[in-house]
Parts: sequence; C-alpha cells; structure tokens
Amino acid sequence: MSDLMLDGNSLTAVSAYGAEKERAQVSLSRAAIRNMERSRRVVEGWLDGNEVIYGVTTGFGEFATVNIPHEDIKQLQINLIRSHSAGTGEPLLPNIVRLIILLRANALAKGYSGIRHSVVERLLDIFNLGLIPFIPSKGSVGSSGDLVQLAHLVLAMVGEGSFIKDGEIIPARRVLKKAGLSPISLSAKEGLALVNGTQMMGAFAVHCVVEAAKLAKIFDITGALSVEALRGTDVAFDARIHNLRPYNGQKISAGNVRQLMKGSEIRKSHLHNDGKVQDAYSLRCMPQVHGAVRDTIEFCTRQVNIEINSATDNPLIFADSGNSGKTRGIHLEGGNFHGEPLALACDFLAIALSEFASISERRTERMVNWQLSGLPKFLIENGGLNSGMMIAQYTAASLVSENKVLSHPASVDSIPTSANQEDHNSMGSIAAQKCFQVLENVWRVAAIELLVACQAIDFTRRIGVNGSVLRCGTGTQAVHDLVRKNISHLEKDRLLHADIEEALILLKSGEVIRVAESASGNLE
Repeated sequence: MSDLMLDGNSLTAVSAYGAEKERAQVSLSRAAIRNMERSRRVVEGWLDGNEVIYGVTTGFGEFATVNIPHEDIKQLQINLIRSHSAGTGEPLLPNIVRLIILLRANALAKGYSGIRHSVVERLLDIFNLGLIPFIPSKGSVGSSGDLVQLAHLVLAMVGEGSFIKDGEIIPARRVLKKAGLSPISLSAKEGLALVNGTQMMGAFAVHCVVEAAKLAKIFDITGALSVEALRGTDVAFDARIHNLRPYNGQKISAGNVRQLMKGSEIRKSHLHNDGKVQDAYSLRCMPQVHGAVRDTIEFCTRQVNIEINSATDNPLIFADSGNSGKTRGIHLEGGNFHGEPLALACDFLAIALSEFASISERRTERMVNWQLSGLPKFLIENGGLNSGMMIAQYTAASLVSENKVLSHPASVDSIPTSANQEDHNSMGSIAAQKCFQVLENVWRVAAIELLVACQAIDFTRRIGVNGSVLRCGTGTQAVHDLVRKNISHLEKDRLLHADIEEALILLKSGEVIRVAESASGNLE
C-alpha cells in the first residue's frame, strides 16, 4: 500500500485497515491544513473577544454553566485530559490503538474542531513512528464519544501517560524523548477537540467490517468443501433459483459456490445414484444465510465509512471569511459524538457474523456424524482407540454458544451520566468490543470447518468407481491441496489444537482465498 494522505473526507474502512496493517506513512493534505488553520483563527478571535463557548471558556458536562477565567483556559484543557483518563481493564490491542490515532486525525482534518494542525501532525508522528500509547479498554459509554480512551491517548501526547513497547508499560516522556518528540502543550479547545469522538468504537468497527468481508468469501469456500465432503447436490445453487429472490448477497454466495465446485468429479459420480433429492438446510440454504450476512456486512461497512469521515466534536466551528476577507465564524453545540450509528451497526454485525458460525458448525457436525454423512465415525480409522474429529466439533459448538451471549445487543441499554445531563448513552464501545470478540470466534469456527471438511473429503474422494480417487471442483480441490501441504491427513489421534491453529493461519493470511481464486477465478 502507498502512503496515505488524510483530508477528512475520503478515508475508507479498507484504506484505514490497510494503512495500519502495512505501516503506511500518513500525512495531512494541504486542504486539510488550510481548513484547520481557518477554524483555529476563529477560536483565537473569540478568545480575544471574551466570547462564552462551551468547553473553551466553560466547564464540561454538568459544569457547562461554570465560566472559566481567560488565564485558566490552558489549565482547563489539561485538567480535562487528566480527569477523563479514568479507564480500567486490559490495554487495547496495538492495531486498534493505531486505528484510533488514524481515525481521530482524519476527523480533525475536516477542519471543524478549532485545533492547531501541528497537534494533529503530532498524532500522525506517533502513528508513523509505530508508537503505541497505553489505552485501557474499559470506561466508555459511547456518548460524548469514547472520552476515556481518547483522554488516555492525549495523556501520552502531553507526556503524562504511558506507551507500551514489547508488553512493557513505559512512561510517556521517556518514549517521546527517545523518538525525538516533545510533549505537546494544549491550548484553548484542543483537549476537548481531541477527546470528543467515536474513534475507539470506530477502530473496532473498521477492523470488523474489513475482516467480515474476508470471512464472507471464506465461508463460501469452507461451505463448498463441506458440500463436496457430504456428496451434496449443487442444484440448490442454480442461478435460476436465486434470480427469483434477488438479494445481492444471496446471488453472490450461490455464484461463488457454483464456481468453486465447477468440474467436481465427486458431484458427477453421485449425480444419479445417491438417491438424494435435496440436502439439509445447512448445505441447501447456504446462499440464503451467507447472502443475508453479506448484505449486513455491506450495510455496516457503509455506516462505518460515513462515520470515519464525520466531524464528531462538540462544539463544531464553522469558519466563514465573509465579504471583508476577515475570518469569522460560529460555534454550534450539538451531539455528533453520540455513538448510536456505530452501536447499532456493531450489534447488527455481531448478530450476522454469529450466523456464519452457527450454520458452519452444523455442517461440521454433519461431517463427523456417521449417521448423517455415511463416512467413518468422527472421520478417523480405527475409531474407539482414536477419537478423530469428535472434539473439534465440541470446540465449534462452544464458540457458537458463546457468540449467542455476545450477540445480545449493547445498544438497547443506556445509563445516564454527568448528573443526568448526558441522559442517553449509546454503549457503542461495548457493542464494538463484543463484535470483535464474535469476529475472533467466527474465524476459529471457519478454521474448524476447513480442517474437518478436508478430512472428510479424504474419505469421500475414495468412493469412486473401481476405487479411483475423485477430484473436487477446481476451487475446492486447490484449497484441499493447500491444506494437505500444511496439515497432514489425521491417521491417528494427535494434538488437534495445533491443526486448528495452522488452519487459522492459512485463513487469516489470505492464502486460502488466494489459491481458490487462482484456480477457479475471482470470488465476489
């Protein structure tokens, strides 16, 4: 990925995710710098005129009625950061912290926050140098944004917080000095501008929607492998069926499975002699279930792309040069920091991703259950002495059950804060972190289906005429070959944890998608 330039308007979940993963160098566009300079001049003009502005010349929240003397305005901003750095719990993962920094810089780059561009550039210095501020994971209620987490980020910038390096928490001043950076000094409005935003929930949401899109392809692949393993019919994936219920995701999923199974000798060998009319829902209804999840991912991605290019500060500064050429403006107090759009999206995405895992586990169960598959019990020779894939299905069932609990929406809850001034909170940070947990569980369910399906196919391929070994479809065979290059057939019991982890590596690395597409063409 090439270097990334932020303008506050054109960032996408994919480009943000890519910039973090590939360690791109990020900078501000000239237009962004001009816009930030204009709004900053407005704020400084108001200070000279002793105008009353929320969070600039007043306290915060319930203290909005308390006027702050001009000489205490800088102290107000650093006090805000210190008091709001009240997080607890384990620190956020480094990739999430880096996304928070990137997203906050992009929101400020819009030029509606009245912050100096040099402060935003310091954010990008931290990102570009790969520094990871210590940010506790707990404490946000998702309205007035992710105040706690963003305050801990700023606390590191001013030299009073900490950074994490190689698992060790190190005082910020020491890290900044070693990196050649000096602590920033906050001026009027800047502390508030830095903490008023939805960037922690946004960071989790970016990560989740991008990886969910990868999983949409992966479950079509593992599902197609399971159809092959169970000698299922491909009739259910016929385009004529899906054109009569033309949800976009459903049509894409059916097309992917057809493409992956094209030329399958397993399917041809059982076309007329297996007596099957239609398969169980977990096979037959894959396009309907996978497709509905795909459509949900698309909706959630659209919401995320809007959010990460939004001004989520309060108050917002609208600069207007006017006819005289002198920069003027107004400040509008509102609630763009409220996390409801992301809270609902993350809850919806968690529910949808859970359905990927739910239907996948049912396919896994059919393969290990000899009464349903016609294959050896738990897919192992010499059963009894060996347990085979028995407990792999247990693990998938456990993850699916955990997802059911995690899919209870956080966004339906609200606890008032700040003496009931902030009387409706989104709990979007909780929705986002739960969605991340669901996502990680779903990756592992996919790894288990991949592992089990390839083991089952090893047996299914032997059911050919005169003992010949049958080939899968072009795409499914390529994936089976990849798995067998890295994970051998289970001849007798061994440590399945290692096999599951290796399958997970193949999935997360993108190698499974790459070989499937190389063999059968690009998947949608």
